[in-house]
Amino acid sequence: MENRRDFLKKASLFTVAGMFAGKSSFANISKLSNVSAVTNKKIGLQIYSLGRELYQDVPGGLKKIAQMGYSTLELAGYNNGKIGNIEMSEFRKMSDDAGLKIISSHLNPPVREYTKDNKGEISEFWKKAADDHAKIGVKYIVQPGQPSTRSSEEVSIVCEVFNEAGKIAKENGLIFGYHNHEMEFARVVPGGKEMVFGRRFFGRAPEGMEVIYDAFLRQTDPELVIFELDVYWTVMGQSDPVEYMQKYPDRIKLLHIKDKEVLGESGMMNFEKIFEQAYKNGIEDYFVELEGISKGTQFEGVKGCADYLIKAPFVK
Repeated sequence: MENRRDFLKKASLFTVAGMFAGKSSFANISKLSNVSAVTNKKIGLQIYSLGRELYQDVPGGLKKIAQMGYSTLELAGYNNGKIGNIEMSEFRKMSDDAGLKIISSHLNPPVREYTKDNKGEISEFWKKAADDHAKIGVKYIVQPGQPSTRSSEEVSIVCEVFNEAGKIAKENGLIFGYHNHEMEFARVVPGGKEMVFGRRFFGRAPEGMEVIYDAFLRQTDPELVIFELDVYWTVMGQSDPVEYMQKYPDRIKLLHIKDKEVLGESGMMNFEKIFEQAYKNGIEDYFVELEGISKGTQFEGVKGCADYLIKAPFVK
């Protein structure tokens, strides 16, 4: 499965004809139960988890998602008023018809290196995006792509841009958030030329060295910017998602629930502790995200994740 940035870039190139064709590769979905999962649990799905498989039959695919036990969605693939080349209002209607509520959306500005010269261009992107998402009743617009952060100075510019995006979102009745991968747990220093990886520093750490993610939290306005903690990528960044939720209970408002592949199969993630802390913090929304899997279809993997959460006694 292609990486997130490539997928989000290519998703806008799908044609409507292509989305509703190619039924043969979609046939594996028929193996899934046609009986709706019986659960009172509120389980969300990031549609990136399904990649191209979803676009072979979007209305049918969304209904399958609901039958698995999911009730909310986080979008991916936004481009100029469309999701995967489907008008956002139409995608919203398809979701409503399937009984799924769109809560959040992932989207990135067109540039990765933020400077004082292109801050205006980035703001124009968020103005258009916020307006488009407000029209379909989305609550959160979340940036999942890390901008260039090679030094403390670049981190500060990024935080200025995040705060501006938060203002734009708020003016449109939305909430702006940031989603992490593992790279945000690297460190930067003033005047640095690259991010510094690794947890341990023998001898004295350079003056002013700071974890990028902590700098994002420190330099963004709590009234304008929230954070969506991806628990798997936090672990891959050699950090503890429970510790971050404990440290920043008022900033981390969304979660990505993710494992190496299907939830609960790797033994790498302590989901019981993660959910326990999330409930203590009052976190209401989380989204399953599944990257590429080694066997089966993405739909089958997504169903496996739902089954795990439905059966888990620690998930409300």
